[in-house]
Amino acid sequence: MSDNQQRKPLVQPFLDADTETWSYVVYDHRGGSAAVVDAVLDYDAASGRTSTAGAERIVDFVRSEQLTVEWVLETHAHADHLSAAPYIREQLGGRIAIGDHIREVQGIFRDVFNLEKQFLVDGSQFDHLFHDGDTFTIGELQGRVIYSPGHTPADMAWLIGDALFVGDTLFLPDVGSARCDFPGGDAKTLYRSVRNLLSLSDETRMFMCHDYPPSGKREHQCETTVSEQKRSNIHLRDGISEEEFVAMRSERDATLPMPRLILPSIQVNIRAGQMPPAEDNGTVYLKVPINAL
Repeated sequence: MSDNQQRKPLVQPFLDADTETWSYVVYDHRGGSAAVVDAVLDYDAASGRTSTAGAERIVDFVRSEQLTVEWVLETHAHADHLSAAPYIREQLGGRIAIGDHIREVQGIFRDVFNLEKQFLVDGSQFDHLFHDGDTFTIGELQGRVIYSPGHTPADMAWLIGDALFVGDTLFLPDVGSARCDFPGGDAKTLYRSVRNLLSLSDETRMFMCHDYPPSGKREHQCETTVSEQKRSNIHLRDGISEEEFVAMRSERDATLPMPRLILPSIQVNIRAGQMPPAEDNGTVYLKVPINAL
């Protein structure tokens, strides 16, 4: 069955305003099957307290539409928010899945955070690891996995029908592209990943993981198309060479501060959204490596 013959997915976006992150429920029809993409756990860095208020909006929607969740998908191990995947699975079912290259990211950050000896770098914290080119189904929907490294070594894009969930490979055309200066990131690799995504049909809908609207110019948006990106993305439109992009991206990345929640986020997200083991007093702690990043 060609992409044009597939059922067109229904997509419900949810914005976490604090981290400017988009989460999604993608489904075939009311009463049918669904996947949840990049769910966010609320986290207050000052107090260390978590909340599921944002994720509960997703749960409420899924229940109101009488959907069966088959997959809880992560595009990558996010550095700017904590994942709510375990809460989604607990409330709605489904299997937590990410790309198989998460093992590289786990290996990098196991050493950065000097994690406990019991922490495995085999991806076993997730229910399923997808490989580039794998296919899957969500009820009547057909999905395909597209490996899209560069921002991190483990980014995957999820092509479900005509809807492409790009993670942090791309932003909306007036925002451009993701940074490539995290451990394992690479601007050349990101350029090639994006050109691969932009080889999909012009009508392919692209759903962003983040939006950072230019100040005062518009509201947060989550959707664009391959055609729009090729025509007007400020960093990666047609005609911009790999060399030009790498020079721009490297210069820009050198000026960017670290994401506000990178230290707690990475420790949790490489564990499929689970917290580290509690210590002997029954309390969970997250580490802050000094002068390490």
